[in-house]
Amino acid sequence: MADREIDELTGTPTTGHTWDGIKELDTPMPRWWLWTFYATILFALVYVILYPAIPLVSRATNGVLGWSSRDAVRTEIATAQAAQTAYRDQIANASMDQIIANPELLQFATRAGRSAFLVNCVQCHGSGAQGSVGYPNLQDDDWLWGGSPEQIRTTIAHGIRSEDPATHMSVMPAFGHDGILKQDQIVNVSAYVMTLSGLTPRFGVTSEGATVFADNCASCHGVDGGGKQDVGAPSLKDAIWLRSPDQNAIIAQINNPKMGVMPAWEPRLGPVAVKELAAYVYSLGGGTATAASQ
Repeated sequence: MADREIDELTGTPTTGHTWDGIKELDTPMPRWWLWTFYATILFALVYVILYPAIPLVSRATNGVLGWSSRDAVRTEIATAQAAQTAYRDQIANASMDQIIANPELLQFATRAGRSAFLVNCVQCHGSGAQGSVGYPNLQDDDWLWGGSPEQIRTTIAHGIRSEDPATHMSVMPAFGHDGILKQDQIVNVSAYVMTLSGLTPRFGVTSEGATVFADNCASCHGVDGGGKQDVGAPSLKDAIWLRSPDQNAIIAQINNPKMGVMPAWEPRLGPVAVKELAAYVYSLGGGTATAASQ
């Protein structure tokens, strides 16, 4: 070490390394940096002693303070749940109309309902509740069983064609599959149904289809095709279609209809969560204050 070369300009010893004529100086670390480094080592040692740190086979060391991140999370969750209890108790004892009329309670219910919706409902109705083919859009004002807050709650609670004793139940006859109507009658009534919503059929006689409709379809869909919510029959007069406005698709539905099933959510989620879901769906903008929607 005594034989190391001293740089003339700086007076600093060199390391003996030379590259491309440049000699490397053996400049000592700044004292503040060294003390900071030593402090981090000391901090790490103290942390290992106080907190869980050293991984073992099935767990980590506990630390002398006995602190646990999992226990901390449990405590935070319990605190949040305790804070929600007052609101959830109010929701449990309130009607849907009372929830809608209370801005503070409605805000809590819709936020909680949105969380429940994202976990349980998006698989069918979409993340924005926009629906898809065979799954209703919840943002419009077209409702099979009514769009009032209480009607929405009832639909969510008991489902549609579910195993719940109080479920909404409606069955459209398989007019072609069961031989109720002849094929030409089905084609004609499909043509008439298209005219109800302003569409132009490609084939079929609409005048004859009107007669078939009056004899076989008006009892559920209404004389004018406006639908009936008490039996879950959709309006055929608007531009909203659960499946497709294509005439072949309409014929297929009349021949052998597809009818979906919605679970009864109250046994799974409980009555409070169902009310919160109903409040959220209502808040999307398509809900109605009465049962007068389509």
